[in-house]
Amino acid sequence: MYQPYGFRVGENEVTVSFHGVRGSTACHDNATQRYGGNTSCVSVDTGSASPIIFDLGTGLRYFKSEKVNSGPKPFIGACLLTHLHWDHLQGLPFFESLRHPDTVLDIYAPKQTDGVSVRDVFMTKICPPTFPICLSEFDATINFHEIGDDDFSIGATRVMSRFVPHTGPTLGFRVTANNTAVTYLSDHQQPDGEFSLTTGARQLCQNTDLLIHDSQFTPAEFVTKSNWGHSTIEFAMWVAETTSAKRLALFHHDPSRTDDALDVIASRLAGIAQNRGFQVFAAADEMSVEVSAVVS
Repeated sequence: MYQPYGFRVGENEVTVSFHGVRGSTACHDNATQRYGGNTSCVSVDTGSASPIIFDLGTGLRYFKSEKVNSGPKPFIGACLLTHLHWDHLQGLPFFESLRHPDTVLDIYAPKQTDGVSVRDVFMTKICPPTFPICLSEFDATINFHEIGDDDFSIGATRVMSRFVPHTGPTLGFRVTANNTAVTYLSDHQQPDGEFSLTTGARQLCQNTDLLIHDSQFTPAEFVTKSNWGHSTIEFAMWVAETTSAKRLALFHHDPSRTDDALDVIASRLAGIAQNRGFQVFAAADEMSVEVSAVVS
């Protein structure tokens, strides 16, 4: 099921690689090193088109880190950015490809409700005194695209973006390539009370081949954090079942969740998911997953 980086995908396949799987803040200690402590960053490789990256957390530092002539390698591709919280942005200035003049990064991010442009948000976050240089001083070309409930294409890859409940304007994404669909809901507010889905969230998830979903809290933790913008593991399972997703990747792990606890959760849910018609696993840094469409 899991493949190393660089695995060549075939027809009706994509490779999804996890570079950062934690929520809220990066973390590192002996109890979290196996699943990793980097914040949200996932890439999708279709084998032919330019790569697509979900989010720009600290895991971005570990995406395509190989060097060319002792310098950074150029990157030409796109980022689908769910929202502008710091844990989803802070890897960008440490992305080595930004130092290469041939890099072209297209960032698709949610329109803001206060009238501030996405570009201005980045320029005011990544600049002195909070960062040594301005984002505009990097050699790369960075293009910003403001989106909402949209359907568009990046090369041969079809993209669906829909606003989903969180704290502030937040998007979920569904990408379809090689007849294979991957859905990414990194931050998704679970309703307080009976489980339900917005129309947009259901459109993103329905019959997807891989659902990467927020699973930050346990039900006990959700009692005191129900308005923090996230989901329980049980809600993620319900979303996968109710939308007939083929596989579920538990994602955006709480930074206090230990490796041992994630092992127990994944083991406990494996049989439950199988009985409900899908597979489940806990995402980890440096994990790559081959995703294939079910072809009849």
